[in-house]
Amino acid sequence: MVAITLIEIFIGFASGLVVGTGFVAFLTVLGIIPRLIHLSKTEPFIRAYEIAVILGALYGTYLSFTDVPASGSIGLVMIWGAFHGVFIGMLAAALTEVLNVFPLLAKRIGLEEQLIWLLMALVLGKIIGSLFQWIIFVKY
Repeated sequence: MVAITLIEIFIGFASGLVVGTGFVAFLTVLGIIPRLIHLSKTEPFIRAYEIAVILGALYGTYLSFTDVPASGSIGLVMIWGAFHGVFIGMLAAALTEVLNVFPLLAKRIGLEEQLIWLLMALVLGKIIGSLFQWIIFVKY
């Protein structure tokens, strides 16, 4: 019984190391955080970005391994959701900026002159799709 528990601990720890390494590689190799800082022109707050990423990862891990519900008032949940949306949106924007996805896509489909319209269509589609999903499919 003790041997099985030790094996489970080892597998869990090794899996955590692999996932953590992949997360750090994603952030560092693609330069996501520096690109976010550059795009938002917030170079003086580099230390705050580092602390936010570390605390976010630790808090996410805490919530994953405990049964403590993260609940609050509707206003707090809305603010929390807005922060999540802004972070994911900026992360996606930085990733596409690093990989030059939209200019290549616009060139391939012949919309180089209408790149701003392509971006606005993608943004509005994402917003409308997210609102549709949350209003229609997510129930309290």
